[in-house]
Amino acid sequence: MRHFSEVCALMRRKNKKQYALLAGCCFFSVLLITAYVCMMRAPTVLNVLPEGGDSRKQVMMIFTLAAIGCAVFTTYASGLFFRQKSRETGVFLALGASRAQIRGELYRELGAISLGSCAAGAVLGGPLAWMLWQLFRLCVVDTEEMRLVFDPSAYVLSLAFSVFVIAMMFLLGSRSVRRTNIIDIVQESHKSEPIRDVPRWYGFIGIGLLALGAFLGYMSSAFFVQVLHWYPPEGLTAVFYLPALIGLYMMLLHTVVNGWNGKRKLYKDLIATSQMRFQGRQTVRNMLVMTLLIAGAYFGSFYTPTMGTGAMIGYDARPVDYVYHFRADQDIPLEDEVRALAEEYGVTITDFAAAPMVRLAVDGDDRIEEEGPMGVTWRKEYQEVMQSELFLSASGYEALTGERVDLASGEIRGVLDAEGSKLLFDPSKSLVTNYLTKERLPVTALGPLRYDSLFGRNVMNDEDFARLGAGLPEEWRETQVCFNVENCGATYDFAKALFNEIVDRSTEDVARYDSWDPVVRDRDIAKEGFYFLDPEYLEEAGFSKIDYAQRDSSAFRLGWQYMPEFRVLDKADFVKTAAVFLILFVFIAVVCFAAVFVIAYTRCLTIALTNRKVYDDLRHLGASNAYLRRSVRGQVKRVFLVPALAGTGLIYAFYVMVMYFNGSPPGITYSEAAGLLMALLVIAAVSALMYGVYRLTLAQVCRALDIRRQGGA
Repeated sequence: MRHFSEVCALMRRKNKKQYALLAGCCFFSVLLITAYVCMMRAPTVLNVLPEGGDSRKQVMMIFTLAAIGCAVFTTYASGLFFRQKSRETGVFLALGASRAQIRGELYRELGAISLGSCAAGAVLGGPLAWMLWQLFRLCVVDTEEMRLVFDPSAYVLSLAFSVFVIAMMFLLGSRSVRRTNIIDIVQESHKSEPIRDVPRWYGFIGIGLLALGAFLGYMSSAFFVQVLHWYPPEGLTAVFYLPALIGLYMMLLHTVVNGWNGKRKLYKDLIATSQMRFQGRQTVRNMLVMTLLIAGAYFGSFYTPTMGTGAMIGYDARPVDYVYHFRADQDIPLEDEVRALAEEYGVTITDFAAAPMVRLAVDGDDRIEEEGPMGVTWRKEYQEVMQSELFLSASGYEALTGERVDLASGEIRGVLDAEGSKLLFDPSKSLVTNYLTKERLPVTALGPLRYDSLFGRNVMNDEDFARLGAGLPEEWRETQVCFNVENCGATYDFAKALFNEIVDRSTEDVARYDSWDPVVRDRDIAKEGFYFLDPEYLEEAGFSKIDYAQRDSSAFRLGWQYMPEFRVLDKADFVKTAAVFLILFVFIAVVCFAAVFVIAYTRCLTIALTNRKVYDDLRHLGASNAYLRRSVRGQVKRVFLVPALAGTGLIYAFYVMVMYFNGSPPGITYSEAAGLLMALLVIAAVSALMYGVYRLTLAQVCRALDIRRQGGA
């Protein structure tokens, strides 16, 4: 070999595992980020997740966690690579090679590794997302709405992450060559990163800060908006989660340095504990990243079971099998046509009731937003005509429910669901107005009624109903229909036919979102010149159009103002209706858990590469295979177990807190409790999978250290 590049090529062949590990880490990180952003920015997903909605915020939050985790992971892998390569660099310098020569060869290597691995990850990320999506369609549900379409602009985020990875590798590589002390360079690969002793109270203080940070972070937004009447800048509320991050770090430090067994197993686990301490900084960083990724993955995992469980319980709790309402100017089937259709499908209707409703304006407090030096603030301003709501007469409510309601003139009662979890009825209502004739009625709001199928309606006595409804055209009148059938579970074909009949006979005038309100529309047009829920402004506001041709889509079924509630149809088509939501969050969970498994596996293999000489020395000193295996298992188990317990406990407690404070008044309903129970089943299933990955990783590490399986498992 006559050239320096030939010597470097020989060294690369000798250390090909180190190069493969670095390239694999970069490839995997870019692959996951690319797959995530392709999914997150796909029009298929964005059409279902409106701009500013909670679901989109959750997706973005978990993406942020995944991006941070992958960034730290690749930085760690690069640092490990340069630590191992430092001895080679030092030897070359000692033999007379110039830094320019070494830097040139290193840059060529890094260029090939970083550009190749990042390009491969970016190119394969889209196909990976597409294949996973098609797999979900095959195994879960397949509808026209589920056809995945990518947005090329999504690759901007993938490119930005790739640029970070490449720049970081070159920065760390340049720093490793700039060192002046050759002895330090040679010994770099043997240096440990120990953690100083920490007090045992770190663990308990860390848990306390973790709980405090989670509470402050979640409640800070509500405090700013509800108490201070101030909309904080984007990202400010994230600052209040910092105590949770500090607490998590303190807890992990305590776990690595002291453990939770006190001094009972100090000497039994002396080797494993000492090695964990010597590599403590790396270990804690990895554990922190894994914990955050596990928390984000579970947050996505919980969405599907809690949503599904709550929906199924809600469907079963409905007191009526078939419920629908329509505007009076629409030619929608009533009793005679419904019974004829039922007879055609062999369905027996046991009871049928219909009652008129009127749309009246109610008073309330409007939020007036004002721009100030501290940002946007808001104040309450009472409006005698705030919005519109649907009203039933007392006799109409009795006809629909069989429940008699006695109301004096000027008394009204709102209708909630049976659990009272959807508290939208404003008890402070004091004025009801006919928006067109301006007829007014001062009212007193009494305690709400509970009837799931009429949720959101209001009830007043018959005389007030007749007086306030006088003079309203058909566009301001509606009809509420409720009926039951025999053997409801066997009436799907009838339900589908009636649903299609209702949609087919509805005009474009009622192709509106559920939150469309004529009173609010007039006020917004008077103030701003447009109403964001009018068809011509929907796309600009981040909403898709209500399209009768897409009647099976999530946007239609979840958004249409006159969507029927047929128990058998809703239960059977639940997965189809919420398919994009369900598959999106399952995909997110898969990506995050995959990142966790790869990071844990890589960290554990690092134990084998770094500590091979230590275990060889122990073997020569007479340590048995059983002892060596127990020592390795102690380290591998901590890498897996500590983040799993911390991440799982953290996110589950946070989820319980979210459920508790989500209602008004705070509390957990029966359906939410059932959803939390299903979340525990998800935890059990994922824990079993994680245990399987742990066993495979342990076997690989033992094989790399030539530790045969003897004695303990």
